[in-house]
Amino acid sequence: MIEMHLPWLELAIALPVLGGIWTSLIRDSERARMHSLFIASFTLLCTIGAWQDFVSLHTFQAHDHWDLLATIVGHEVFVIDELSAPLLPLCALLYLLTELATLRTKVQRFSFPRAHFSEAILLATLSSKSPWMVIALLIAGVVPPWIELRQRKRPTRVFLIHMGLFVGLLLAGQGLIVASPPNSVGMTAGIVMLMAAVLLRSGVVPVHCWMTDLFEHASFGTSLLFVVPMVGAYATMRLVLPIAPDWALRAIALLSLITAIYAAGMSLVQRDARRFFCYLLLSHASLVLVGLEIATPVGLTGALCVWISVGLALGGFGLTLRSIEARTGRLTLGEFHGLYEHIPMLAALFLVTGLASIGFPGTLGFIGTELLVEGAVQVAPLVGAAVVLATTLNGLAVLHAYFRVFTGKRHQTSIDIRSRWGERVAVLTLILLLFGGGLWPQPGVASRFHAATELIAQRQESASPERPSGHVGKEPVSASVPIHSSKPLSHFLVGDLANPVPTPTPSE
Repeated sequence: MIEMHLPWLELAIALPVLGGIWTSLIRDSERARMHSLFIASFTLLCTIGAWQDFVSLHTFQAHDHWDLLATIVGHEVFVIDELSAPLLPLCALLYLLTELATLRTKVQRFSFPRAHFSEAILLATLSSKSPWMVIALLIAGVVPPWIELRQRKRPTRVFLIHMGLFVGLLLAGQGLIVASPPNSVGMTAGIVMLMAAVLLRSGVVPVHCWMTDLFEHASFGTSLLFVVPMVGAYATMRLVLPIAPDWALRAIALLSLITAIYAAGMSLVQRDARRFFCYLLLSHASLVLVGLEIATPVGLTGALCVWISVGLALGGFGLTLRSIEARTGRLTLGEFHGLYEHIPMLAALFLVTGLASIGFPGTLGFIGTELLVEGAVQVAPLVGAAVVLATTLNGLAVLHAYFRVFTGKRHQTSIDIRSRWGERVAVLTLILLLFGGGLWPQPGVASRFHAATELIAQRQESASPERPSGHVGKEPVSASVPIHSSKPLSHFLVGDLANPVPTPTPSE
């Protein structure tokens, strides 16, 4: 593969910033939308270029060949590794498709300049590994939704209180970790504060009400783009996983598991469509956190696969629900609407993306969910049963919402509410990716397994020799497992994941 010698990461981050400035100067909303689509498309191409450049180098930490920022500040600012490589195109694609699926009648409510600035902050966050840089960008990421709430004259108290606590815990926790010696009380207090911060940002019970409040008062597009990328999970991997003791990971996994079941049950009884989607997303995000904190090769690989599949599936599901709301107003699930005859395409997309989010066979999430359950069962059978219960409830919630929205009666309308080409292209693109990854899963699973082994190796390296509790698993996992394997998928999943290769000792 030919290496691409361009500063892809810098371009991917700079383009939305420049695009936000440019589109803010355009008064015609339709013209601003068209310019935004071009900017978002070029940003997506840059993230794909960065991903391909990383893959071509066959290394765990690739960086741009033209280190423009490194020349100025003296060190690398934005880097890409096995964890963040596929997340960058995923987030760029979500922003592009959200803008593409925005109808002309809704362009006044969705701020394209603010979306570009949010995208730049998100891509910069996913390209950062330095704890202080990640924290600074996480703090910057909460500003655009708050500005929208203020401009729309909607209540901001709930969001502001929770995000203010999030910022305070991040700064205090990282400050204590830096200032305290290893294994001290201050170090433990800092880890607990960081745990609380990432759990709050992820919406774990009982600090989840800010998320439902955001979906209630902000525009659907802004809420979707703020929550679907699961920035809280990324913060967990960068800030907590490398330094947290085993008891901290178990605590996060337990709270996330409780949240997954609670949110799945709540999604079944919601009468408002936005709150239903919020709880559905919260349940899936919590399942990802469960797998991330299991910290075994199987569980971590499954969680990383589910992270990608849920981002694609619930991104498409949210865009479909947003498109339906653009025609009917705020949807209630307390009655039947019977919209199938008018928007059969959106009905099919609604059902397919909803089922794909729970790992329906043939989709990208199928193998990821299986690996997640397998990893949970290896830790404790009850944990695996709880994961299956949450997934089952989510599936029932999706089917319940489908029947409420599209069946039950004949919907009478005097206007044409058929889906537009932009909406169809947006959701169909996500569906093709979901089924493509499900029918040809080995490259994606191998990549996520490679990322999992690297993350576990980093955690083992950061654990001090005198603290055995930092050791994860029965044997250390080698980070040198080849990305490309000639073995069949079944052997790879059952053999390589279940029996990780131990790191050779000098005597061997």
